[in-house]
Amino acid sequence: MGAERIDTRLLKELTEQSYDLNSDALRMTGSALADFAEAAEPPGRWWRRGGVLAGAAGAAALLGSTRAVAATSRDDIMALQTAASIENLAVSVYRTAAGMAFIKHGNKLISQFVTRTAQQHEEHAKAFNAAATRAGGKAQPGPDPKYEAMVQEEVPSMTTPAEVVSLILSLEDVASQTYTKNVGQVSDARLRRLFASVAPVEAQHRAILLAMQDLLNVGNTNLLAMSPDLANLPAEVGSVGFPDAFYPTDNASPISEGAVK
Repeated sequence: MGAERIDTRLLKELTEQSYDLNSDALRMTGSALADFAEAAEPPGRWWRRGGVLAGAAGAAALLGSTRAVAATSRDDIMALQTAASIENLAVSVYRTAAGMAFIKHGNKLISQFVTRTAQQHEEHAKAFNAAATRAGGKAQPGPDPKYEAMVQEEVPSMTTPAEVVSLILSLEDVASQTYTKNVGQVSDARLRRLFASVAPVEAQHRAILLAMQDLLNVGNTNLLAMSPDLANLPAEVGSVGFPDAFYPTDNASPISEGAVK
């Protein structure tokens, strides 16, 4: 397939100068946030960025407002705690990866993605913990126990960007599948909207990582650049990030997996 046939929409997203992944998240969560607008403004404004609600973090802050939140079940709380544990682990892995010499001083695009995505996962962790405590549960400060074991085994031996991308891709896939399934598992409507607002962000991360993985497999890291040579891009790079017509949930974590004991 010639260069003129390549679907470069994903690459254009990857190479935006602003590189602000939250821009898509804001569009996807706009309707969900509107439903929360009736809640009283919470104390503090950690959830505002330039006067715009910051995606899932803003949703959680609204959930944490002074108005009473509808009664939630124990399963709801566990689902929120498990989600927080997945986010906590993601933050740890992304931060560790950002400090690796071959990432920090290697490919600029991968380094930027790792650094900025860590910040988004930190916001998501705050969102889920804020919702959990507002629902009457405890915040989950620890990592997901199941996947922490996998991370501890793999991270020390990592020596290439491809290995890092593979690991964080696995975590993003678990997160997006889990939150997608949680939408149908939690009983509180506002919590369903919260999970529904975060799941697409994680799916977006996964899509970008799949594209990165494909380019790394080509063996030419020069293609991972702000201005790639379109003539040398693999033909499938525009679609490889979206392999599923319907998002799977087979690998979703059980709601009790990362719950506070």
